[in-house]
Amino acid sequence: MAAKPTKEKDQHLPHVQDLYKDYFLDYASYVITDRAVPYLLDGLKPVQRRILHSLREAEDGRFHKVANIIGQTMKYHPHGDAAIGDALVNLGQKNLLIDTQGNWGDPVTGDSAAAPRYIEAKLSKFALEAAFNPPTTTWQRSYDGRNLEPVLLPMKFPLVLAQGAEGIAVGLSTRIMPHNFRELLEGCICVLKKEKFKLLPDFPTGGQVDASEYNDGQSGGRIKVRAKIIEIDNRTLSIAEVPYGVTTTQLIDSIVSANEKGKIKVKKIEDKTAKNVDITVHLPPGTEPDKAIDALYAFTDCEVSISVNCCVILENKPAFMGVSDLLELSVQHTVKLLRMELEIQKKDLQEKHHFKSLERIFIEEKIYRKIEVAETWEAILSLVDKGLKPFRKQFLRDVTEEDIKRLVEIPIRRISRYDADKAQQDLIALDKAIAETEKNLKSLTKYAIAWYEKLLEKYGKGRERRTKIKRFEAIDASEVILSNLKVYIDAENGFVGTDVKNGELIGEFSALDEIIAFKEDGTFAVTKVGEKNFVGNKIVHAAKFDRTDDKTVYNMLYRDGRGGATMVKRFQIGGITRDKQYDLTKGSAQSKLHFLAVQPGNSPDKVVVHLVPQPRIKTEIPLNFEDYPVRPRGTQGVIVTKHAVKRVERLTKKTEEQPRLI
Repeated sequence: MAAKPTKEKDQHLPHVQDLYKDYFLDYASYVITDRAVPYLLDGLKPVQRRILHSLREAEDGRFHKVANIIGQTMKYHPHGDAAIGDALVNLGQKNLLIDTQGNWGDPVTGDSAAAPRYIEAKLSKFALEAAFNPPTTTWQRSYDGRNLEPVLLPMKFPLVLAQGAEGIAVGLSTRIMPHNFRELLEGCICVLKKEKFKLLPDFPTGGQVDASEYNDGQSGGRIKVRAKIIEIDNRTLSIAEVPYGVTTTQLIDSIVSANEKGKIKVKKIEDKTAKNVDITVHLPPGTEPDKAIDALYAFTDCEVSISVNCCVILENKPAFMGVSDLLELSVQHTVKLLRMELEIQKKDLQEKHHFKSLERIFIEEKIYRKIEVAETWEAILSLVDKGLKPFRKQFLRDVTEEDIKRLVEIPIRRISRYDADKAQQDLIALDKAIAETEKNLKSLTKYAIAWYEKLLEKYGKGRERRTKIKRFEAIDASEVILSNLKVYIDAENGFVGTDVKNGELIGEFSALDEIIAFKEDGTFAVTKVGEKNFVGNKIVHAAKFDRTDDKTVYNMLYRDGRGGATMVKRFQIGGITRDKQYDLTKGSAQSKLHFLAVQPGNSPDKVVVHLVPQPRIKTEIPLNFEDYPVRPRGTQGVIVTKHAVKRVERLTKKTEEQPRLI
């Protein structure tokens, strides 16, 4: 028999709750920082960064097979090749950091890229200039410890705002819209000049955007994006640009679906998309093009609403901010990188100047001849050091042993071909370069502005804004939708809809309309127009329901339960929930409607209640609904009689909307 664990041993065992907490936090942290959310400083997710690093290692000016790039990236990215390939294609389709060759698919049409063995890629000139600089890069070991990879790329450009980013992590998500390349650089310059600026999305698909609720890209903001629709003639519309995130296939499917549901009326759709979007929509005769365009925006993917949420990784933690703040932080980071580059450049120039000066003295003062008599290495070094001492003030730093070794190792051939004039010119040029570098360091803001202006001049051509900024007018869907759906009612079995066989026609409706149906037991429900909706057996009245109507009054007589009193009530519907059953009676079992009439314009009814004949009892009771006030629909009503009712006769003229009488 196994020994029972002691209390002391139990104390050392980890609790399941603690393990779950630790593991969950580790997983959540991994998903957020290593997979879903881009880093602010370089605008990249880890897999993208590793792809670019692999391309930089292989850079030779020529294209590389994507299959090879994926294989090289797997040295740094501990996941499958499919994920790397998808990320690479996504980067290539953005047409900024990577030059592509072959069939890379089309995000507008939804066509996928060819297999990795058939397509090629290389870094763009812009990427080589703006994203890489080994001396300013912080490095770390790869997952297997065999290679070095960058912690972050030294990106001197607000990449995440240019490309946009989407990702879903544990407990948070990010959705950053792409912005215009030129406007971003102009915004960076405005930040440095302390001028006001405003960033709005710009999409490679073009279209139109209403950014009135953009909220600087922060959580809670949203934008509306529309396709570009051109009226060719009275019967033809052309869609030339699609909304961001919507493919031509999705757009056409949404139009077909809206047409089938009766929301719009389309004769034919032709997709002629090749290099540019070209979708032709043919309208049936008698259709107004303006209303057709409004209907396309209202009921199809020709208009989509996009929620935004700018979330990035900053200091290894998720941070939420506006795109303006993100741009300012990017500019600050770029200035920091430019300062580091200038300091490294200054140091390199000073080292060149130092050795050029040493070399000049070493050769022109013929110090190299003094070492001919030396018999040992130590003696050689000592003689050279002694020969340089009178000139030490001319050097930018102290002379080290390594400097002397470099001088001694100068080949005789180089000494014999030494040109004093050229050496002097080289020193003068180095002096100028050092002075220029020091000047740039002192006026770093001006230097950074010039950097952005250089990028704008070199790479801004052909990157003008494609998406038109426009304030959209609200479209009332009820005004543009077609009311061409014939709705039928099967009163006995309790069905209403467009596909109710052997039913009674109650009118023509639109796909947005609602139907109110009253049943014999005194209950009612409101349902949306559909093919065949069940609302309950024995329907006594069904009609179009308008939620905004505050004038229609319902006149009603009902029996309370089996053999109970007959009650009268007048009411309005008020607020209701769709597809929920509401009881207009006192709720007694086997209650029954005697009379129900709809009175538009609050015009009351007059009726005669005929009773079942009984001794010493009048068989007729005249009743004017005007004598009873209009109450909320939950009111139980007023007793008319406790005797059995035979029928109810209406005395007033029929209204335009003839009610169903019971």
